[in-house]
Amino acid sequence: MNIIIQSLSQIIMPFNLMLITLGTLFGMVCGALPGLSSSMAIILCLPFTYSMDPVSGVLLLVSVYVGGATGGSISAILLKTPGTPEAVATTFDGYPMSQRGDAGLALGLAVSASSFGTIFSAICMVISAPLLAVLALKFQSAEYFALGLVGLSCITSIGSKNQMKAILSVLLGLMFSTIGIDSINGIERFAFKQPFLLNGINYISVMIGAFAIAEVYRNVEELSHRDTSTVTNSKVSLVIMKFSEMLKMWKTFIKSAIIGTVIGIIPAAGGSIASLISYGEAVRSSDTPEEFGKGIPEGIIAPESANNAAVGGSMVPTMVLGIPGSPVAAVIMAAFMILGLRPGPLLIRDQPILLNAIFFGMLIAALLLFVGGRFVTREFARILKLPYPLLGTLIATLGVVGAYSLKNSFYDVAIMFIFGFIGYYFEKFKYSSSAFILGLILGELVENSLRKQIIIGNGSWSGFVERPLSLFILMVAAITFLSPIISKYKKNKKAKTEKSTH
Repeated sequence: MNIIIQSLSQIIMPFNLMLITLGTLFGMVCGALPGLSSSMAIILCLPFTYSMDPVSGVLLLVSVYVGGATGGSISAILLKTPGTPEAVATTFDGYPMSQRGDAGLALGLAVSASSFGTIFSAICMVISAPLLAVLALKFQSAEYFALGLVGLSCITSIGSKNQMKAILSVLLGLMFSTIGIDSINGIERFAFKQPFLLNGINYISVMIGAFAIAEVYRNVEELSHRDTSTVTNSKVSLVIMKFSEMLKMWKTFIKSAIIGTVIGIIPAAGGSIASLISYGEAVRSSDTPEEFGKGIPEGIIAPESANNAAVGGSMVPTMVLGIPGSPVAAVIMAAFMILGLRPGPLLIRDQPILLNAIFFGMLIAALLLFVGGRFVTREFARILKLPYPLLGTLIATLGVVGAYSLKNSFYDVAIMFIFGFIGYYFEKFKYSSSAFILGLILGELVENSLRKQIIIGNGSWSGFVERPLSLFILMVAAITFLSPIISKYKKNKKAKTEKSTH
C-alpha cells in the first residue's frame, strides 16, 4: 500500500501530469501523420528525458507510446491512410464508415476501444507481470511460426468477398517479403544487384502507396471530388459511445484486449500483428461476417482495442526480462538504460514504484485520449473541407514525406508510388491490398521461424506438433482459416437449396 501511495504522489506532481498530457497529444499527432510512427515520436522525445529523473522520463515516453498507438487510427479513418502499421486493420471498416458520413462515430469508437485496451493491459501488467513474462519465455521458433500462421489465416476473413483472390494476394506479399539479404545465411535474394533492394522493401512505404496513393489515383481517374458532403458542412468531432452501447459489444472489447495483451507480451510481435489477428477473430466469431469491410463498429473496436492493449503487454517482457515486446518497446528499453535503469528481473524488485507509476501513467493517458482526441481529430479533420484536388495533393505530399523520412531515401518514395499503382489495380480487379500487406508484414517472421525450427530439429518437422503450445496455436490458425470458408460454403449451399425449392 505504501508503494502505491508513493507512486500516486509521483504521478500527481504537476510536472509529471504535464509530461503525460504533452506526451499523449504529441504521440497522437505523430501517429496521425503517415510515416511518423510511435518509434519515431519516442526517439524525438528521447533527448528531453536526459535531465529528468527516471520516473518522469519513463512517463513521458510511455504516454507518447499510448498516444501514437491511437493516433494512427485518425488518418486511417479519415483518409484511408494508416498513420502507423498498427492501424492497417482499422482502415477496413473505419474508412467506409467515414465515407458514409459517420467519421465522428468511427473516431469515437477508435478512441473508446483504444482507451479500454490501454486500461485493460495496464491492469494486467501491474497484477501479473512476472507470471505473464514466463509465458513469453515459452515462445521459440515453432511458436513464432504458428503465431505468424494465425496472422496469415485472417486472410479468409479479410477477403471474404473473394477468398481465392485474397489468398493469391497474401502469397504475392509473402514473395515480396523475401527480397533482400537472407537474414539467416546472408545470401542476396531477388535484389537484381540493386543496392536499395538489399535491405528489402519497407512495408510502410508499400502500405502508404497501396492505401493512400491508390485512393488518390482512383479519385483522379473518376475526375470527381470525394463524397465528403456529410462531413465538410459540419465539424468532425468525436462521438463517444454510451456505456450501454459498449456493453452490447463487451465480448469484442474483452476478447480483443486479451488478444492484444497476450500478443504484446510475446517478444517482437507487436501491435500490428495483434490488430490483424484480433480483426480476423472478430470476423470469424461474428453472426454477420459479411458486414465487415462495410463500416461495422466491431471492425474498428477489435483492432484498436488490440493494438493499444499490446502497449501494456509489450512493457511486461521489456521490464521483467529485458527483452523488448515490440519495436517501439525496444526504443523504450534503450531509454531505460540511458536513464540509468537496467530492465530485467531485478528492476521490479529494485524499482517497485516505477512499475506502479507506469501503470497509473497509462491510466491517465488512456483517459486523456478522450480529451486530446477531440482536439486532434477536430484539427486534423479540417483538411476534409478542402476540394479533392487539394486534398489529394496533400495526401500525396504527406505520403512522400512519410516514405522519405523512413531512411531519407528517394527509393522509398519511388516504391510508394509504384505500389500505389499496384494497389489501384488490386482494387480495380477485386484483389486484396490488405492481404498483400499482411503477407509482406508477416513474411519475414514466418519464413525465419520456419527455417530456424527445421534447423533446430535437424531437418525434422516434428517440432511444430510435439511442442504443446505450438500445436495449440497451429490448431487456432487452422480454425481461423477454415471457419469463414466453411461458413461461406454452408451459406451458398443453403441459398441453392432455397432457390431449388422455390
